[in-house]
Amino acid sequence: MAVPYTFASATGSIPLSQLDANFNTGITIGNTSVLLGGTISTINNLSLSNVTITSVNQAFPNGYLANSNVVLGTTTLTLGSTVTTVDGLTLSNVTIASGNVTISNVTVSNFSATTANVSGTANVSNLVVIGNATVGGNVTITGNVSAAKGTFTSANVSGTANVQIIAVTQNATVAGNATITGNVSAANGTFTSANITGVANITSNLIVGGNATILGNVTALNGFVTIGNTTVGLGNTTASVGNVTVANTTVTNYTETVVAIGTVTTTNTLSLTNGTVQTATLTASTACTFTMPTATAGKSFILLLKQAAATGNGTATFTGVKWGSAGAPTITATAGKMDILTFVADGTNWYGSAAQGYTP
Repeated sequence: MAVPYTFASATGSIPLSQLDANFNTGITIGNTSVLLGGTISTINNLSLSNVTITSVNQAFPNGYLANSNVVLGTTTLTLGSTVTTVDGLTLSNVTIASGNVTISNVTVSNFSATTANVSGTANVSNLVVIGNATVGGNVTITGNVSAAKGTFTSANVSGTANVQIIAVTQNATVAGNATITGNVSAANGTFTSANITGVANITSNLIVGGNATILGNVTALNGFVTIGNTTVGLGNTTASVGNVTVANTTVTNYTETVVAIGTVTTTNTLSLTNGTVQTATLTASTACTFTMPTATAGKSFILLLKQAAATGNGTATFTGVKWGSAGAPTITATAGKMDILTFVADGTNWYGSAAQGYTP
């Protein structure tokens, strides 16, 4: 068979049908056989290196990529997905230009939140500030505030600081209005008319561990003062206060409480619990032994001792009393008469004196 085409004189493409069968043997790319002149759209098991892809007719699925996830803080974010919460993330030099910001359980070393950074109201449920904090806009705090260093002035707080519970461990200066509905614990705090322009309304308990100077008005719904052993509510009136030591006092008029013991028989124990002027009436022709109270230093009392109105002749002795050089007095025996016995103690003994023969 004559060969119509020769390679040396060919002027165009040589049809495959004019080639020897050996030229029609396929080649393998990856694990796919490709014949000369054939068309394929899929090649399997092919590894490409240093390949530049200039265009594709559809997007690659994320799962086809070797790295389809990114980790922000401690949160894994899949490419193509959306998350609303990222944990364990440290941000530096961040400016929040607009919108409200809700922050829960945030620890800030140094943070400046100004009206330029926070255009709305910063809602903070729990705030711990361990450095300096300057706030140029309004701050509403509904939870606890612990501040090692914090200055809240009228320039920093343009509205009213509403604080439910606040703990101040160092110095705190408040130049605007402060409304506190919970407890306040303060080691050192100065509240002056310059710092509090309105009225400090304290509706619960206030504990000040250091010095507190209040030059403005203070309104307290619930407050108590303990004087001696008597608790007096603010705004209330009390007529009796016990266990009070008063020094360098001038009394222009006073009345001692009189205790009427009544008729005594053979024995009686004197008590100063209810008063220091006491009256007693002896039983006719009966000897009565009086037991003295404890000899507390500085204690004194008066006993008005009477005879029965119609009979008389009662007698009396007193245990543990030291009398003057004349000795213990003989009680006036006349019916209806009265002796006035005065006693004073030095902490060890009672010392007695008598004025006798009075007619009541």
